[in-house]
Amino acid sequence: MRSSVRVNNTIVFVKIGIILLFIIVGLFYVKPANWHPFLPYGWSSSKGGVLGGAAAVFFAYLGFDAVSSSAAEVKNPKKNMPIGIIGTLIVATVLYVGVSIVLTGMVSYTKLNVADPVAFALQFVNLNWVAGIISIGALAGMFTMMVTMIYSSSRLIYSIGRDGLLPHFLGKLDKRGNPGNSLMLVTIVIAVMGGFIPLDQLTNLVNIGTLIAFLFVSFGIIPLRHNKEIQNNHGYQVPGYPVFPIISALLCLYMLTKLPAETWIASIIWFVIGLILYFSYGIRHSKINKDREV
Repeated sequence: MRSSVRVNNTIVFVKIGIILLFIIVGLFYVKPANWHPFLPYGWSSSKGGVLGGAAAVFFAYLGFDAVSSSAAEVKNPKKNMPIGIIGTLIVATVLYVGVSIVLTGMVSYTKLNVADPVAFALQFVNLNWVAGIISIGALAGMFTMMVTMIYSSSRLIYSIGRDGLLPHFLGKLDKRGNPGNSLMLVTIVIAVMGGFIPLDQLTNLVNIGTLIAFLFVSFGIIPLRHNKEIQNNHGYQVPGYPVFPIISALLCLYMLTKLPAETWIASIIWFVIGLILYFSYGIRHSKINKDREV
């Protein structure tokens, strides 16, 4: 696990360096006229708008949530977890905004409906050598994304199995302290879904799952703040409570309405499967329920 973490960290730094290379080089080819109109479809419209586009690429911001999956392994989590989550979100947002500004400044948005817009923009201004480097960076990005998602998802499955909501073998650690069974399960599921489900449908399924999860988190914070059984002395507290959680939940709700009907159907099927697993197995083996019975 440590060797994979070192490799992943190295590739992350390479990926960030490539993104900065694009931003710096691209700045010299920006034409402010390409930014007009700045919001051609507005914040929300029949063609999507900003919020519709945000719903379509919401999966891109899922990485910071992976930090919370490793909470059990973090030293001084009360201090370091907020720093890791907020810091990751800030860095990702700054890089995304920088790339978007430079990209749309180099080439008109009307020409960017292609599979590889960044490489296309660089080729458009005859920077083919940089486009090649960016393509390598894209491969590195996919690698780090897969490693991060497999790691965080396996930890989540491990925690659920340890709590008794999934079969017990998924909540076990191997000799090296890794959740080997959950790692294997997550890898197989990712390989099967990635091989048989079209990419656009798969990303929308991830988007709706993420938005629903964040919706529950946003609403869940409100009663948790008043739960006296939860000790959080001098720990991190959500700023702007309860305004920010409510705004976050409402935005998640609105972006959910921008996802296609087929995505909703697929998510309902997954939800039904989850309910079947819970009522047929989880509810009878849950450690919380067993403790209450005792």
